[in-house]
Amino acid sequence: MAADQENEGKKQLGNFAKYSAIGFQLLATIGIFAFIGYQIDAHRGSKQPIFTALLGVVGVVGSLVQIIRSLKGKS
Repeated sequence: MAADQENEGKKQLGNFAKYSAIGFQLLATIGIFAFIGYQIDAHRGSKQPIFTALLGVVGVVGSLVQIIRSLKGKS
């Protein structure tokens, strides 16, 4: 009985770590793309942050595709 509870606790902790890592990966990917877009806009002297917005959206789509692929492979 106690061994089952211990195994369940370890499994829950492993799931927490896995899904937390996915969240940090999502944030990092979006942040990197948005930062690159910001640097392009700053270099060009744009009044409208076009590249920041565009690359931010590319980062969101790319990170979601990456997450879906990783979750499909692990299920």
